[in-house]
Amino acid sequence: MGATVVVVGSFNVDHVWTLDALPAPGETRSGAYASGPGGKGFNQAVASARSGVATRFACALGDDAGGQYACALAVADGIDLRDAVADAPTGSAGIFVDANGRNSIVVAPGANDALDAAHVQAAFDGEPPRVVLSQLETPAAGAQAAFAAARAAGALAILNPAPANAAVPASLLDQVDLLTPNETEFAALVRTHLGVALDPNTLAASTDTDLHAHCRRLLPRGSVVVTLGAAGVFISHASDVLRGDGDACYRVPACKVAVVDTTGAGDAFNGALAASLAAAPERPFAAHAAYAVAYAGLSTERPGAALSMPSHADVAARFPDAAGPA
Repeated sequence: MGATVVVVGSFNVDHVWTLDALPAPGETRSGAYASGPGGKGFNQAVASARSGVATRFACALGDDAGGQYACALAVADGIDLRDAVADAPTGSAGIFVDANGRNSIVVAPGANDALDAAHVQAAFDGEPPRVVLSQLETPAAGAQAAFAAARAAGALAILNPAPANAAVPASLLDQVDLLTPNETEFAALVRTHLGVALDPNTLAASTDTDLHAHCRRLLPRGSVVVTLGAAGVFISHASDVLRGDGDACYRVPACKVAVVDTTGAGDAFNGALAASLAAAPERPFAAHAAYAVAYAGLSTERPGAALSMPSHADVAARFPDAAGPA
């Protein structure tokens, strides 16, 4: 495993119910139950590690069975776990998945809320990373510390501004090189920071010109990748930071897959993108995006979150044109 990705974020024990349709308010439905590992941070760390890149994961865990589970899983995937032990239970999530692979999720943060700046800074001891990736299921102070350390190390700072209801202060955006929202998260950011109302349900149908304009106002000096589900992704670069691409904005289509469960697909995309950027920074950004799209698509053919993450070899076998270097 070459290069280094540092992921800062959450670990949860997922409790998953699979049923024909998501329950309406006041409705009781029957379904199948399973549990497994999750949390946006851990999902992304697993995706990075399984893409063949040395991966370090900074998180906070409870002194309980959930924390022990996280440690064992990190060992199994070769992840360098930098965990703080919190005076709270390990985070957990309740996930409901319907017959079309759509999901609804409720998260109990638990120990995740204890991940502070000091612990995140300590996680940077060792080989300097090439890429630092964070989300917002843990306190924003941890993400800010991660990106400050990224800047000091000359690493690329990626913020996945998820979940959509998380506060994303302008000071945090100022530290980011690459922003990766989905449709709902992008609409929330544009509403908060630009005062413009967008419908996330019709965002994929927007013109490239309109999307690019919003992206340039939102992150003037960086790149924005808006994930659009089955419509693929939209990419927008600052005109002076094209990251090896010939165009400042373009789209990468989704791969054809047989969707079973979309839980963790966004995390699969982010972890794979970070890994690809760290493994071969000289490649055009479009190549990294194509790998991440293929990786995320393949993850939806399997149930679960972290456990659904494919290996680099899986992607190379299924989508050889998108695989790139391990």
